[in-house]
Amino acid sequence: MKSALVNALCAWVDERRRKKARRFLEGLSADELQHIADFLGACLLESSGGNACAQLEEAIARFEALGGQAPPPPRYGTLNDREHKAILLAEFLHRCELNGLPPAVRASRGAA
Repeated sequence: MKSALVNALCAWVDERRRKKARRFLEGLSADELQHIADFLGACLLESSGGNACAQLEEAIARFEALGGQAPPPPRYGTLNDREHKAILLAEFLHRCELNGLPPAVRASRGAA
């Protein structure tokens, strides 16, 4: 399952950034990969106009709020699971220069 998620997520990335993205993704757990895939799927389902940075922040907040999983009890000096996954998601989007929206969503916005 992990290699399928890595391959699917790499398909979102521009060809010149794929190698870098693959290296990053291969270091993640299947649960972390699934979180990123869920976010990208959510982006496809609810695309709307506006500023890309603002959209990214709003989309991550909505996605996290609707995640349906209770965060583990906070421990001093550590991130909880949801915070950790949000950081990994933001790092993936930044490294791949996706600007918070998958290419298919950007293309459909241009056609509208």
